[in-house]
Order: sequence, then C-alpha cells, then structure tokens
Amino acid sequence: MHPRELKTAFERGENITDLLRRENDSGRNTEEIIETAYDLQTGSYVAALDDPTFHEQKIHYAAAIAEVLTGLVQDGGSVLEPGVGEGTTLSFVMRACGDSFQAYHGFDISWSRVAQCKEWLASESENDVFLSVASLFHAPYADNSFDIVYTSHTMEPNGGREVPILRELHRIAARYLVLFEPGYELATPAAQERMERLGYVRDLRQHAISLGMKVVRHELLGVTGNPLNPTALTVIEKSSQGGPATPRLTCARHGDPLVDHGDALYAPGSLRAYPKLRGIPCLRLEDGIVASRFEMESDATA
Repeated sequence: MHPRELKTAFERGENITDLLRRENDSGRNTEEIIETAYDLQTGSYVAALDDPTFHEQKIHYAAAIAEVLTGLVQDGGSVLEPGVGEGTTLSFVMRACGDSFQAYHGFDISWSRVAQCKEWLASESENDVFLSVASLFHAPYADNSFDIVYTSHTMEPNGGREVPILRELHRIAARYLVLFEPGYELATPAAQERMERLGYVRDLRQHAISLGMKVVRHELLGVTGNPLNPTALTVIEKSSQGGPATPRLTCARHGDPLVDHGDALYAPGSLRAYPKLRGIPCLRLEDGIVASRFEMESDATA
C-alpha cells in the first residue's frame, strides 16, 4: 500500500498496524509495520497533553516511573529510554527525577517521532538529551552503557519477539533494566483479549527468568491511562555495584566505537558511516554506509 493511502487510512481513524498486518499477511508486527504506524501518529502524543485530564495522568505516571528509578540508583549516572517517541514521558520523568541523574539518552525507530521529541524537549527547556534513530534489536551502544535502561510501553507491539529485545536491552544496561510494559498475565480477560488481538508482548517476567536474568520486582504499577492496557513494572537487576556508567555509541552492525564528525558518525573499526538527518543521527543497521575513505575525505575538507 502506498504511503499516501496509509496516511489517508490513518486520518480516517483506521488502526494502521492491523491494516498492515492484513496487507502483508503477517501474524505479527514487523519493525517496518511499527515504524510506519508510529511515524504516522507523530504529533498526537504532544497534542494529547492539551487535555488537562490526560496531562495530569501523564504527570502521575512519570512520577511513578521516577520514584522507581531514583530508588534504584542514588549516585547519579545515566538513563536511556528506548522507544522514546515524542519525549512526553521522558520530559516528565526528567522533571520528577530532578538532579538524580547526569545523562539522558533516547532513541526511536521513527525519525519523525525523534524530530518531534527534539522539538518538544526544547520547548520544555530539556536540551541535554542525546537523541537518535535506532532499533530495539540492534541498539547502537556498547555493553553496560547505562546505569538504567527503562522502557515505557516500548516493547508493547512486539509480541513474539520478547526474547531478543530483552537480550539487547539487558546487554546495554549496566545496573538495571526496568520495564513499564503491558501486564498481560496480571490483566483481566478483556484486557488480555485486546493485547492478543493487537500483538502485544506478554510474559516478560518469565522470558527474563528463562534467559537467566534476575527479576527483583514484578507487579502492576497502579497508574495507567487505560484499564484495558494496564502497566506492569518489571525490575531486572544486572549489577547493583559499580560507579556511574558512561554511554558509548557503537556501530549497530559490528559494535565498533562511533566518532562524531558533525554531519555523520563514523566507526573506523567497521568502516561504516551513519548519517544525520536534520541533525538527528540515524543509527539503525540499514542506515550504515560502507565508507572506507570517510576519514580521508573528512581530513581533506577540514
């Protein structure tokens, strides 16, 4: 289906993930389906904050997240929100956390949502967040890059692919992986039916345990905007020891360190350049370009 037709369908109120699954005869939401569906929604999350009731609920939700994060790490450090979307959750979490953390990063599969996030955070005077386009399955960071990696309904549409996402997010977390995701096994039958129909993740606690991860909390959060999509809190402890972690960007394909050259990030070890689109680094696997002469050309034009 042509993107213009999809946009028209979205404007009619159709569920784009359902539409694309039928179009592609897919039993699950692929990354392309998720990227397209969420990209078409860009702006809707910021616009929703104009509703005072929703705005207040978002503040309470972010405060609950902040309470968990600050209760886990008391010596500062770094925080990543994969699937940051438009930054509406992150901005309120940062505000609620105060000076508890020194560095915040966020990435999303949709460039448009990252661009909207950048604009929203600037309007909230939150200009020190590193944002990029990236995938949950191939995060552009070295092992143990963040004291806390937390998700806010980020894994949600990836039913059936819980294990690879958990592995990847656990890899880049240094101390804790904290999930605020649909609580399928803690939900009502009506909520479970909806989650099944929409292809949501489930059984995250059991998947984590099966991977040898240490789950220290798993319960309903108690703050949710939709009773049919209750948020469960799952805290996975990787290591409670060690000082603040330092985020380190790497090539999503080979894991080599990335160096920022202004218009692109380059990994000398893997000879791959990752471009920036309107200043936003695009760091997905498919964004990397083999560019063995990149540094030579950069030196020549410097």
